[in-house]
Amino acid sequence: MSSRMRHISEEDRLRASAWRLLARYLSKPPDAEMLEVAAALQGDDTPFGRAVSAFAAQAAVMTQEEAEEEYAALFIGVTRGELVPFGSYYQTGFLNEKPLARLRADMARLGMAASPDEPDPEDHVAALCDMMAGLILGEYDALPCASVAREFFSAHLDSWIDVFFSDLERAENARLYAPLGAMGLALTEIERRLSLLEGEEVASGRA
Repeated sequence: MSSRMRHISEEDRLRASAWRLLARYLSKPPDAEMLEVAAALQGDDTPFGRAVSAFAAQAAVMTQEEAEEEYAALFIGVTRGELVPFGSYYQTGFLNEKPLARLRADMARLGMAASPDEPDPEDHVAALCDMMAGLILGEYDALPCASVAREFFSAHLDSWIDVFFSDLERAENARLYAPLGAMGLALTEIERRLSLLEGEEVASGRA
């Protein structure tokens, strides 16, 4: 089912935008344009909104060189960065393990394909955030229903993604990326609340 074939609520569009924002800044070192975009973000008085405001404040005072150095220290390093941003690693302690195989199987089932230009495995946190955005918006033709994004979250992110975002928030080298970790934690909590509400609706027979 594509986004043209079902109504997408404003709430879902905002959720997708949040996941895509995380994907953008986790996928590569921020350049000058990305810092400018980040500095212009405005949050509200929710946990996610306060994290957005902190992220914008950091972006406003950081140079591109500083942002690139921070990204490299966090995710690249000489042999490896402070964090290893892959689902398999967080779930098993190793790269390219069974969680990645399960993810690839679900990607194939849902009509999702990895970019041929992307050298990292599909369980890179940025790729998973981008998949969440696409699933919420119905960008993949094989979607069986609107709730598939929450099923995907439960299967492939729920068991570890908050640990990653907590690590990012507390990372020694994180200035710009610490509030991004807080944004991720807040968004994870939103997804879990929505899953709980959906489960209650199904149980009550209203879904």
